[in-house]
Amino acid sequence: MDIHNLRIDLIDEDTDQPRYQFDDEALQELMNSIGELGLLSPIKVRTLPNGRYKIIYGNRRYKACSMLGLPTVPCIVSAVTDETEIYLEQIAENLTREGFSPIEEAEAFHKMLNDSRFSCSTKFLSGKLGKPENYIKNKLELLKFGSAVKKLIVAGSEIRKDRLTEDQVLPLKDLPMEYRDTLALTFARDETPVPDIKRIAKLFKDESVSDGLKGKLLYKSGYELLETWSTFEHNRKERAKREKERAEAEEAARLEAEERARAEAAAQTGSAAQAGSAAGLGAAGGAGLGSGGLGAAASGAGGFGAAGGSGLGAGMAGGAYGGPGAGIASGSLGGGGVGVGGGGVDGGAGSGGGWNAGAGGGTGGNGGVGGGAGSDDGAAEAAAGGGIGAVATRRGVSPVAVVEQEIARLLAAIPTAAALEDGADLPALDSLRYDQLANLGDDVDRLLAEFERQAAEWRRIRSAINTRLS
Repeated sequence: MDIHNLRIDLIDEDTDQPRYQFDDEALQELMNSIGELGLLSPIKVRTLPNGRYKIIYGNRRYKACSMLGLPTVPCIVSAVTDETEIYLEQIAENLTREGFSPIEEAEAFHKMLNDSRFSCSTKFLSGKLGKPENYIKNKLELLKFGSAVKKLIVAGSEIRKDRLTEDQVLPLKDLPMEYRDTLALTFARDETPVPDIKRIAKLFKDESVSDGLKGKLLYKSGYELLETWSTFEHNRKERAKREKERAEAEEAARLEAEERARAEAAAQTGSAAQAGSAAGLGAAGGAGLGSGGLGAAASGAGGFGAAGGSGLGAGMAGGAYGGPGAGIASGSLGGGGVGVGGGGVDGGAGSGGGWNAGAGGGTGGNGGVGGGAGSDDGAAEAAAGGGIGAVATRRGVSPVAVVEQEIARLLAAIPTAAALEDGADLPALDSLRYDQLANLGDDVDRLLAEFERQAAEWRRIRSAINTRLS
């Protein structure tokens, strides 16, 4: 790299170069240094077609030499002609020099990105200058401020009166112009620290603070603005605390109400179950499934009772399987009795066929489950003895009657608990295999489940009826 002493009158300044602000005091110091020691660092120039030279970098040194009246200056002569390369070199050189202001730097980046001569990208600049893209973007944010604020922005981080650092102004960059510049000038005057500026900026960004109040705050000093922020922040936290407590109280009340509703529903279900146990499933005067097998005594806790009010007898009593028996006593299903016939569950006076009434009769296939003097017809049984058949006839063939008949059919096919427990008197059961007993147990489980499901459905029906009646 050759250094040439060129006549100073053949060198032209580059008025388009990035750096244009020169501090008079710093320039005087440079003049004194050159006067004593000479120019230690040459300036760089490029040749022009007319035989003259234009400065690439070193404008400040050129000015100092001119003011000292030196006839020549040491120069590095470059033959480069590409405008982009020249401007990038000027930026890179000034980035290493003291006094290159943040605004000059930002304007240089802006020119490289937007001037048609360059049209560079941020990524390209980042790669060429060795600066992160965020560094370049933050510099460009400084250009949002008005000229009065830009003049005060200086390099470095020292807080000085009537000066602004980048760290002081960047928290304000997203505020509207009417707030941004006024606040910046206030902070420059009051030497407001960066952390306080960040807090105050949050106050002006808060949408819950009215524009009218923000306008009044602009007349306050930096210290007064900080006090206002402190009060506002305290009030905000108090409001948030009260809101949280209110929400927690509402949630606790909701959970308590739900728990109370569940408890009331459970109590109502228990009451309904007790009422069903006492009243029976569909009996006119009857009772529920009592104790002692499927039912209690003829006047016991109940079952599918008829008008007489008794239950499902004392179980299927009166004899062993294989022989006639008494079983369901007077006043239960249709008024007849249920005996155990040869191999089946028989009724009446030892005659066969399942749930019978009086002296004979059949179940399901020939009519309702009910009473009657050997009658197979549901209506005749109802007229003679009452019970489920009578209910079904009075209502017609309704879903309730169908369910009642199905339950009665299932009951007729299942031995009583007493009969199962007393195996010595049940020779017919001795021949049952394990799997048959297991299947019988499954049938009982399904029957119980159906009872529970149907009872729940009846309670919902009753509730719906009550709602309509009210």
